[in-house]
Amino acid sequence: MDSLHAAAAKSLAMRTRLHPAEIAFWLCAVASYFLLPGKHLILSEIAIMALFALSVDLLLGYAGIVSLGHAAFFGVGAYVAGLLGKYGYGEPVLGLVVGGFGAAVFGFATSFLVLRGTDLTRLMVTLGVALVFYEIANKAGFTGGADGLQGVMMGPVIGLFEFDIFGHVAYAYSLIVLFVMIMAARRIVGSPFGLSLVAIKGNPLRARAVGVPVNARLVGVYTLAAFYAGVAGALLAQTQAFVSLDVLAFHRSADGLLVLLIGGAGYLYGGVIGAVIFKLMQDQIAALTPQYWQFWIGLFLVALVIIGRDRLIAGPAALLNLLRRRS
Repeated sequence: MDSLHAAAAKSLAMRTRLHPAEIAFWLCAVASYFLLPGKHLILSEIAIMALFALSVDLLLGYAGIVSLGHAAFFGVGAYVAGLLGKYGYGEPVLGLVVGGFGAAVFGFATSFLVLRGTDLTRLMVTLGVALVFYEIANKAGFTGGADGLQGVMMGPVIGLFEFDIFGHVAYAYSLIVLFVMIMAARRIVGSPFGLSLVAIKGNPLRARAVGVPVNARLVGVYTLAAFYAGVAGALLAQTQAFVSLDVLAFHRSADGLLVLLIGGAGYLYGGVIGAVIFKLMQDQIAALTPQYWQFWIGLFLVALVIIGRDRLIAGPAALLNLLRRRS
């Protein structure tokens, strides 16, 4: 029995080790800070989008919970961090932590609604929760309503690095936060808790039959995903020093799902890859055709769904192999 436990512990430890491709990815991310100084503003947006997509991935990719209202927790984190900055508590790391925990509290409070029903019911419930949060933010005086939360003053990161208009500090700060959150997520999904989520996603009845507390696990991952979304929202509020109703809008939840669709769900980096492709494509197409960029992105997504992500990747890969053999 001891040898079985040791083998299981060794297997879990191996799942949490960094893959060489991950190391290469993070080296490229660090290099982008020095090689692309003129792109730090959009790179910062990509890092924040990737963190939000990661929170959706924890929910959908690992636990199989579909949500159309995940922006609710993104918005809570943004407003909490923004209010802290407005009223004299502009220390960024403190705002991140408080924003994340604020979203987690609301996530835990609403998680029990998600336990009722299956996919279609969950879609409606999560969408309803997001609409309620949006209307509260629209009517409440302390949020600034439709005018947005103004007067957000952020202090220097860890007391040393002031935010600048070129986004240099914002990108470095967002990248470090994304790295820390992904490393924490790797430990979580590689733990018995994360493996039980995969079992629940595969077959909740069988998972319950072998002793997995299904409801407790779903409440836990829903709260955890809300925390991640809250940190992403707080990060956006801090780097832009402004919070508007846009952080709670439906399209933000949809963007999180689209990014995950592009990059792939269930392996943590799908959201990161999807965020890079989505934001760069959005930026380039909007520069070429400002009026029709949504059309082209929509067309790309339709093609992605019809053809399949694997086939789209396989085509260029096969072409590269053919060129390599001929050379």
